[in-house]
Amino acid sequence: MTTLPPVLRFADVGRDDVPAAGGKGASLGELIRAGIRVPDGFVVTTAAFRSAVAALDLGPRVTALDPADADAVAAACTELRSTVESAPLPAEVAEAVTAAYARLADECGQRDLPVAVRSSATSEDSAEASFAGLQDTYLWVRGADSVLSHVRRCWASLYSVESVTYRRRRGIPETDLAMAVVVQQMVGSRSSGVMFTRSPLSGDRSVVAIDASWGLGSAVVGGDVTPDSFVVSKVTGEIVRRTVSTKTRWHQPDPGGAGVVESDVPGNLRDVPSISDDEIAELVAIARRVEAHYGCPQDIEWAVSRTASPGENVFLLQSRPETVWADKDAAAVAAPTARAFDHVVNLLGGKRPSGG
Repeated sequence: MTTLPPVLRFADVGRDDVPAAGGKGASLGELIRAGIRVPDGFVVTTAAFRSAVAALDLGPRVTALDPADADAVAAACTELRSTVESAPLPAEVAEAVTAAYARLADECGQRDLPVAVRSSATSEDSAEASFAGLQDTYLWVRGADSVLSHVRRCWASLYSVESVTYRRRRGIPETDLAMAVVVQQMVGSRSSGVMFTRSPLSGDRSVVAIDASWGLGSAVVGGDVTPDSFVVSKVTGEIVRRTVSTKTRWHQPDPGGAGVVESDVPGNLRDVPSISDDEIAELVAIARRVEAHYGCPQDIEWAVSRTASPGENVFLLQSRPETVWADKDAAAVAAPTARAFDHVVNLLGGKRPSGG
């Protein structure tokens, strides 16, 4: 039996490696294998998590909780998170993460390379259960010591109130749970956002819906700005709906060198589109490739670099199966009809005769 190492590079993982790399890590590796432009990085594997928390006996403390008892859950989660954050890292884990960060910084030609440190749970980013937003992400982290600290924080976020409550209500076993952590080179984002390869409002699969704003994508994901919105036909490439919003706030790297700050968008940028039509066309082309690769609609995070050359400046930061309309589709397929006759009529697109 092969022993799983504490660290794997993105290029070493793919869609079948969720047990080792978590949903986010496996997806990033798969995108690279598919030829999609992704900022490079590495995954702190679930083996590292298990070796760090094995002696803490966390599972039984979670399964004993009643998700309806909010006060008890909150108190327990505060204690659980503190326990994980303060647990010392095994030496082999700390050494592997430090070496991987140094190698990534060297390849990128930047000492104390700024990275995103992002939770990647083994049950997240699947079509059946999305943990998106339930665990922590930290942006613009610099230096090996800070990376190690934020890896522990990501592990600890597996025991946030929201995450524990979600697992308890969904009946997800603690024995099957583990946390990988993605460490990924930051993009100096001029603009960022999300896009869906079907309409999030209507479920229409013939369009790509794009939300975009200035700066880092955390402002869009966190709801701190009203983004520009574009709906683009997959068939013709036409922008069928264009909404340019007044964008008053953006997230930027902290001038102090680590972390992110929120500030006012300069006046000359507030009411102009945050991405060009050429960039929209490239995003749509990439979105179609990713959807075709995975074979299902996708929820994608992206960024446009302020320094890379046009044509090479659009990066994907994450792609996961779209879940809202997928759940509705599954429910519609699973819904039984009262009689066989009703099922036949539904297939034909007709209506039942009144009174019978």
